[in-house]
Amino acid sequence: MTTLWERSRQVAVQAILDTAVRLFAEQGYEQTTIAQIAREAGISQRSLFRYFGTKEDLVCGDQEALGELLKRTVEQQPAGMSAWDALRAGFEVVLTANHPPERALELSRLIFETPSLRARYIEKRLRWQAELVPVVRARLGNGPGHPAPDTQARAIVATVFACIDTATELWAGHDGRIDLADLYDQCLAAVRNHG
Repeated sequence: MTTLWERSRQVAVQAILDTAVRLFAEQGYEQTTIAQIAREAGISQRSLFRYFGTKEDLVCGDQEALGELLKRTVEQQPAGMSAWDALRAGFEVVLTANHPPERALELSRLIFETPSLRARYIEKRLRWQAELVPVVRARLGNGPGHPAPDTQARAIVATVFACIDTATELWAGHDGRIDLADLYDQCLAAVRNHG
């Protein structure tokens, strides 16, 4: 059960996000200042920073927490599930963790259309990949204590990330009219079935 404080915090976060996304759409990410967002949301800059550590967090969310959620979800998948399917299950959870599809679409567009956001996005995703390699290596191994080679785990993780990023960019480019999971499956099939 959520407390009154938690519900109040959720309402405040949503109001700030709504304001920020509207301003980013109207005048661009780079041209929008934290002071403008705070003023239009009716809070101080200091209060805004209590909810969001940086301006980029307004768009990208708490990437550390999302990375942990992804890793934990992949780890919790049944032992017999392939690494490919475990990573897909992890991304399904992460993609719906913070925002409804409409907001995720708006934020994805911002990320892919703003070079500075895209650079930070890629930087954080590289950290996620590094954290997932040992998880995938263990899943690919020949039983406990016998992990698979690092090369195989790194290649699978990098391929999945490339496919999810390509699918997300296509999804945003088509205004969300194509199912994101279907796009991901098509991207992965293109890579895995190429021969």
